[in-house]
Amino acid sequence: MDDSTKGWGSGLLGVAIFSGSLPATRAAVEGFSPVFLTSARAVIAAGLGLVLLAALRQPRPARGDLASLAIMAAGVVVGFPLLTALALQHVSAAHSIVFVGLLPLSTAFFAVLRGGERPRPAFWLFSVIGALSVAGFALTRGGRGSLTGDLLMVAAVLLCGLGYAEGAVLSRRMGGWQVICWALVLSLPLMAAIGLISPPSDWSRIGPGAWLGLAYVSVFSMLVGFVFWYRGLALGGIARVGQLQLLQPFMGLVLAAVLLHEPVAWTMVAATAVTVLCVAGAKRFA
Repeated sequence: MDDSTKGWGSGLLGVAIFSGSLPATRAAVEGFSPVFLTSARAVIAAGLGLVLLAALRQPRPARGDLASLAIMAAGVVVGFPLLTALALQHVSAAHSIVFVGLLPLSTAFFAVLRGGERPRPAFWLFSVIGALSVAGFALTRGGRGSLTGDLLMVAAVLLCGLGYAEGAVLSRRMGGWQVICWALVLSLPLMAAIGLISPPSDWSRIGPGAWLGLAYVSVFSMLVGFVFWYRGLALGGIARVGQLQLLQPFMGLVLAAVLLHEPVAWTMVAATAVTVLCVAGAKRFA
């Protein structure tokens, strides 16, 4: 199996894990504030990352990599989790998930700026069509939305794309799981301080759904998913493998329907079919 195939397989597994992030976040903000949730998930994941780094005796990052790690952390450790948690106070999980369809374009854009990749024009055509199919699906299915929530999701997508591209470049020389672990460790002092000043006012009122949501985003969304995702981006190409994110909204919508009992329109099937074809086309011409 060549590196490209391994990259696509690893990236698909990462996307499958990430697809549960927004439904889990939606459940978690029922009991935790967005600020505390963002800090708590980062602190828990950083603790696990420290254990892994120490147990496997990983060397510290080079001084020249610290700036890239900080950019990455700003995007995927702080920016995306916080902005999506804030957005989910205004919109439903099903509504917010469709914005993830813009992530491939955001990731590909930053892959050009930060990763030095140069996809062919046909790649951009399939990428735009895929994004439009997701956007069209969002318009047809409606959902509880608001301007504030939508703007927060757009900002989250931009920061996440930057964090994905920056982390993927680092993964080529540091390794996927090492990159996310060091980014979490770098963020630990700040996130721990934020968590200490923003705890819930009444812990007894936090339901089991919120605790399960926190557990998922801390272990899987914040750590395990990135191990596979950054490996996939590094092996298969940032812009190319990034197109797999077009599938994430539909995986997430299924989870939102099953776990949160949110309605999912029949148009999801048609939009998913178009999206799969766009992913295949982007893979062919990247």
